[in-house]
Amino acid sequence: MILMKIVLVTGGASFIGSHIVDLLLKTGYEPIIIDNLSTGEKENIPKNITMYKMDILSSEVINVFSKEKPDYVIHQAAQVDVTRSMKSPLTDASVNIMGTLNLLKYCKTFKIKKFIYASTSAVYGNTSDCSITEYFPIQPISYYGVSKHSSELYIKLFHHQYHLPYTILRYANVYGPRQTPKGEGGVISIFIKKLLKSEIPIIFGDGNQTRDFIYVKDVANANIRSLSYGDNKVINISRNEKVTINELYHKIISLIPGPSIPSY
Repeated sequence: MILMKIVLVTGGASFIGSHIVDLLLKTGYEPIIIDNLSTGEKENIPKNITMYKMDILSSEVINVFSKEKPDYVIHQAAQVDVTRSMKSPLTDASVNIMGTLNLLKYCKTFKIKKFIYASTSAVYGNTSDCSITEYFPIQPISYYGVSKHSSELYIKLFHHQYHLPYTILRYANVYGPRQTPKGEGGVISIFIKKLLKSEIPIIFGDGNQTRDFIYVKDVANANIRSLSYGDNKVINISRNEKVTINELYHKIISLIPGPSIPSY
């Protein structure tokens, strides 16, 4: 008899987390979820999936580990709003750093096989070269970038001290179904919602600033593959292609049916 491997997904009701849960089910894993539903939605979760409405900072998290005995942890739960991080760095650090530490503590105690961590390209800050490699200098310009990188360092130290295997995935700007305007890739969601209402979204600057966009299902696939590969590595998850905001805007316009919308 082959026992199904259990994967605890924090933030499993969120935009990215829910796609990871979907793919875990398709590939033969048993996902369980911790999510406080601050940004996640119950509607994103398939039926009959075990979910604990709980904050990752809660002392009750230990009960989930004790009861469910997960083999792996995919840690997606985070404070991902860059603007909010700048306004409230204490909240940002509490969720992103202390929340991660709370999970790492239980991963050590319950001998988790691997810890998969959702980090961000925001750790690199502004770079003149869009083809960012994992060897670029770390120079975040937001508290969000600082908190995510700080968590990376804790993860590496837990591996060094307690031999906890990990893979750190630094996401570019993620887009796709179930996305909200919040977070780094929210510009696509914002543009679509505005244009569907025949409203013109605001583009800051000249619109020639570039981003690297990655589809959410590709990100989900990277997480599932990390359960078996990429041990103790930091990996950028992106298309390595730059798109200007103006190009993005005109591409979205071309895909939306209906009356023409004034161009920038």
